[in-house]
Amino acid sequence: MSLYLNQIAQLVALQRVDDEIYVIDQEMEKAPREVEGLRNEFAALQAEKAHLDDKMVHLREQAKRIDFDIDSDLDKMSKGKDKLMQVGNAKEYHAMMREMDSLEKTTRTREEEKITLADELERQKAAMADVEERYAAMEADLKAKEETLDARLTEAGKKRAELEKEREAAGKDIPAPVLARYEFIRMRLSHPVIVPVDTGICSGCNISIPPQGYIELQRGTQILSCPNCQRLIYWNQHFSAE
Repeated sequence: MSLYLNQIAQLVALQRVDDEIYVIDQEMEKAPREVEGLRNEFAALQAEKAHLDDKMVHLREQAKRIDFDIDSDLDKMSKGKDKLMQVGNAKEYHAMMREMDSLEKTTRTREEEKITLADELERQKAAMADVEERYAAMEADLKAKEETLDARLTEAGKKRAELEKEREAAGKDIPAPVLARYEFIRMRLSHPVIVPVDTGICSGCNISIPPQGYIELQRGTQILSCPNCQRLIYWNQHFSAE
């Protein structure tokens, strides 16, 4: 194998280790974000549940007040009927009849309001049942994720430490200038660092390599970078031919 291909093979081997490290790092970032996101969702659901609780308490208080008012009006109407039998003149009689009519209208209005409140309370109960079902499921999910978060991070940390040792071993035979170039790109560009080129297309950014650059790449005399994404590139057919 030529010096060029040997160096490319070494870089690809290093990249494979970095691929695994990248996955581990993503997991170590993702796991706490998942838990925090779930905590925020749970807090929002708690607020929704509390709002429904308050609304149902208010509706029940309204219904209780209306029941009291209806009972009070019915009591007044009953007493009014008794008094009506004792009225001594037409003027008092008509005045009491107007009062009775007013009480009956008020009572009918309150009865209608009571029905409306009862319907609304049933809707809120259905909404609460749905919230409580989601609440229980999310609470269990959050608890499980919180309990396993530390274990996940610890395990990922151990795996990463092992990969760092593998990485050191993979890079020790790479010439210092080549390794320094790889590390420079790794610190400044998104993963990965070195990618194959097939049919003139960089697999890192999916942009065509200029014809002259592609010819140079096929010659395999020096390590080149993609002019678009700046990643290190190699012609995959070199390894197929080997």
